[in-house]
Amino acid sequence: MEVFSQLTLFQMKLLKWQITLFKWFIRACKTIITISIAHTSSEVLTVSNTQMTQPNLPLSDQIQEVQSFREKNRGSSLFNHLSAVSESIPALGWVAVCQKPGPYVKEMNDAAMFYTNRVLKDYKDTDPRHVEWVRSYLSIWTELQTYIKEHHTTGLIWNKTGPVATPSLFRAPSVGPCPPPPPPPPPGPPPMFMDDSPKPDDTSAQHSALFAQLNQGEAITKGLKHVSDEQKTHKNPNLRSQEGRTHQGSPAKSQNPSMSACAPAKKHSPVLELEGKKWRVEHQEKSHDLVIEETELRQVVYVFSCSNSTLQIKGKVNSIIVDNCKKLGLVFDSVVGIVEVINSRDIQLQVMGKVPTISINKTEGCHVYLSKDSLDCEIVSAKSSEMNVLVPEGEDDYREFPIPEQFKTLWDGSSLVTEPTKIAG
Repeated sequence: MEVFSQLTLFQMKLLKWQITLFKWFIRACKTIITISIAHTSSEVLTVSNTQMTQPNLPLSDQIQEVQSFREKNRGSSLFNHLSAVSESIPALGWVAVCQKPGPYVKEMNDAAMFYTNRVLKDYKDTDPRHVEWVRSYLSIWTELQTYIKEHHTTGLIWNKTGPVATPSLFRAPSVGPCPPPPPPPPPGPPPMFMDDSPKPDDTSAQHSALFAQLNQGEAITKGLKHVSDEQKTHKNPNLRSQEGRTHQGSPAKSQNPSMSACAPAKKHSPVLELEGKKWRVEHQEKSHDLVIEETELRQVVYVFSCSNSTLQIKGKVNSIIVDNCKKLGLVFDSVVGIVEVINSRDIQLQVMGKVPTISINKTEGCHVYLSKDSLDCEIVSAKSSEMNVLVPEGEDDYREFPIPEQFKTLWDGSSLVTEPTKIAG
C-alpha cells in the first residue's frame, strides 16, 4: 500500500485525492475488524445472514462518492486510473459479505483490470511509472484475497464470547472524517458510522404491538366501521364523480414535496474537440453532420453519451471508444488498434477501410458493416444482444449474419467444450 501511495505522488491532484480516500477506507475496514475481534454481533447489527451488516452501511455512501467523483472527471487524462479505483473500491465492503467474501473481492478486482489494461496499453512504452502503479494497485487486492482466505473464509468472524458491539463503537476516532477533495470537485463524504438505526427497545415494542393485533383473530374486525349501500361507490355512481372532483380540487395533496424537490436532470453542453491526443465527442443529440477530419495515427476518439446522431471519422486513428450512446451511427476509415462499444444501445458501425478488432460489451443492438478490406476483423462480444455483422456482397449489397448470444457447454472427458446453440425457428 505504501509503494502504491508513493507512486501516486507523481499523478494529478484528482488521482491523489481519490487514493487518499482509498486509504481512509482501509483504516475504516481495520476499525471494523478490530472491533469484531473483541465483540460479538447482535440482531441490532445484523440485517440477515445474506445481507449487509449495520457496521458497513455508512461505507456505501462513501463508495458512491468515489464513483460519482469518477463520473465528474470523464474528461481527465487519468480517467482510466480513476475508473480502476472506482470499479474496485466496493471490494472494501467484504466485511459485510456473510458468505465467501474472497470471490467477491476477486470479482471487483476483475472489474478494475478492465481499466488497468487500458492504462498499460497507453503507457507501457512511454512511462513505466504508470505500469508500476497498475502492478502495485492490483497487488493490494491479491493480498486482500490471501488475507481473507486465511482468516475470514466464510465472512467476518466475530468474538462469540465478547460483549455485544453497539453502533456507537463504530464512530472510531482513529478513522476520522473522510478527507475533502481538492477544488473544484465536491467535498468529501461526512464522517462515517453515524448512528441512525432505530433503538432496540422501540423496534421490539413496535413488533410486539403488531403481533398482538394479528393474534386477535376474528376480533380484529370489531374496530371496523360499517359502510351502508349509499356510501359504496360501486353501487352509487354519483359518489365516483364526486370523488374525481375532490381529487382534482385538492392541489395541495397532489403535490408531493419530495417530488417537487427533485431537480431535473442536468443538460450538458455538446462537445466535439481535440484534447491532447484525444478527440472528445460528448452529449451530442440529433446531430447528423458530425465529422472529424484532421486525424493522426496516435489519436484516439472517445464518444460518450450521444443519441440520435451520426459521426464520421476520416483518416486513420489509434482507437475508438463508444460509451453510453443510443441510436448512434459511426462511420470510420481505418483504426490500427481497437473499436470498443460499451453500455450502449442501437449502434451502427461501418468500416470503410481496415480494423483489426471490434469489442462489444453490455450493448443491446449493434450492427457492424464490414468492408472488403476488413473481413479478417476479430469481433469480441460479452453481455450483449441483438448483434449482427453485415458482409459485403457485390457492389452495394450486404449479407447479414447474427452473432450468437446463447451457448451450450459440455464436458468431453478432459475439458469443457463450449459452442453456440442452434435453435430451430
